[in-house]
Amino acid sequence: MNIIITGASKGIGRAIAEQFAAAGHTLIICSRGETALYDTVAFLQTNYPQCKVKARVVDMSNKEQVKAFGVWCLGFGVPDILVNNAGQFIPGSIHNEAEGVLEQMMETNLYSAYHLTQVLLPSMIEARSGHVFNICSIASLHAYPNGGSYSISKFALLGFSKNLREEMKPHGVKVTAVCPGATLSASWDGFEIDPKRIMEAADIAKMVFAASQLSPQAVVEDMIMRPLLGDL
Repeated sequence: MNIIITGASKGIGRAIAEQFAAAGHTLIICSRGETALYDTVAFLQTNYPQCKVKARVVDMSNKEQVKAFGVWCLGFGVPDILVNNAGQFIPGSIHNEAEGVLEQMMETNLYSAYHLTQVLLPSMIEARSGHVFNICSIASLHAYPNGGSYSISKFALLGFSKNLREEMKPHGVKVTAVCPGATLSASWDGFEIDPKRIMEAADIAKMVFAASQLSPQAVVEDMIMRPLLGDL
């Protein structure tokens, strides 16, 4: 299968890439950071030689780059799974955020998924198959202090997922919204966190992989995951 994963060089994206690589699939991945991206390619090809990995450096906040990446992906065939994982977290409050934070969060966390999915969907619709995973957040479900524009963008990504799911039902394309709570990733860099209080990226990856293995007539619509002891 052809698996497209954005933001695949670290955190949840890299864990998802590793999960599908272990199953021997073809991965088409991207990331903004060139060094981290090609380090990930080398890691996957070394540890999972049964998989194939195609990679491209993409700034997912840039509409033109996103669309070009989508066209490039189609050169490898119809996507079986698309994981819209690329995202960014800037903490803050709406009343005093810096100028441009809302635009940056929307471009990176919402528009990236919207534009890439738009490019890829026609081929999936024609094939009457495919599965889109949008990596949302617990912040998509309820407001919390210091969420600011990040939370706004993640609420929007969940809304995008729900609308897309209804549109795709007649076409045989599945849509799953994944809403993880605190997960060990770059978003938590600089914070002192007890590892017993936070999920591992591999936890999210295992659930995404499991949801991708269901029969064509079954879909996990929304996936909510939290640390056992609750949100941080």
